[in-house]
Amino acid sequence: MSIVNRILLVLIGGAFSWMLVAPFITPVNLVNQGSINRPNKIAKLPIKIMKPEKPLHSVKLPDFAHIASVSEKKRQFFQFLTPAIRKENQKLLVMREKLLVLKAQSFESLMPADIALIKKLTKQYKVNKQLSFNEQLDELLRCVDQVPEALVLVQAANESAWGTSRFARIGLNFFGIWCYKPKCGMIPNGRSGNDRHEVAAFQSVAKAVHSYFYNINTHAAYKVFRHIRAQLRAENHPLYPEVLASGLLAYSSRGEHYVVEITKMIEQNQAYFTEQQIAQAD
Repeated sequence: MSIVNRILLVLIGGAFSWMLVAPFITPVNLVNQGSINRPNKIAKLPIKIMKPEKPLHSVKLPDFAHIASVSEKKRQFFQFLTPAIRKENQKLLVMREKLLVLKAQSFESLMPADIALIKKLTKQYKVNKQLSFNEQLDELLRCVDQVPEALVLVQAANESAWGTSRFARIGLNFFGIWCYKPKCGMIPNGRSGNDRHEVAAFQSVAKAVHSYFYNINTHAAYKVFRHIRAQLRAENHPLYPEVLASGLLAYSSRGEHYVVEITKMIEQNQAYFTEQQIAQAD
């Protein structure tokens, strides 16, 4: 059975993939839904006027929130992010081609610079150093690879409300990426007292996009995604964005509902993707 058929079965059933990635998902704080006693009269609370939050970057963003036409908003949003996504994918493709050349050679024939590069990438992509040299190369090839533009774009649209969210406007975070060092980004308004995460802030769109790709290509939560991508490569299939979306169960606490939503967005926005974006799946 081909990888495409297997993924279709996963999308229909869903349960098996959910069990694979569920341990990696950050638990969601559940709200107590029990009934509560309410007073007959609600006390009037003073209205707190929030000061406008200053951007943590110097990038001039399109004012997506004030674009009245939905189709024009989508067009400008995709047009704004595509160059950075395409550049990141191109860098990954160049490095991947280099790794494929090295894999075709024997270890004895490799130059010191080649071995140093592999060691550097092994550390960068968190590859187990206990693996054999060939196994390290195989694992690197699972990590150093592209993510279809269409998939990246609809995830950005979904996570940032088409570029209108606070995190996109203030921190150029279009992908909902978290960070854990104090003052590394923006504190979510709904964060509980026990949580310490922030939503990462970036100085450029390129850095935000790079962080997304690095997250997808290294985090344990997306091991299933990388396995699906490797299987597509092994069977000489294109990197279908709809198929790869099934490996993103851990990206949101909504799990399967998130995957279905992303898949529908890919289908619904085909008219806005460029020929190059569509070619990645043909």
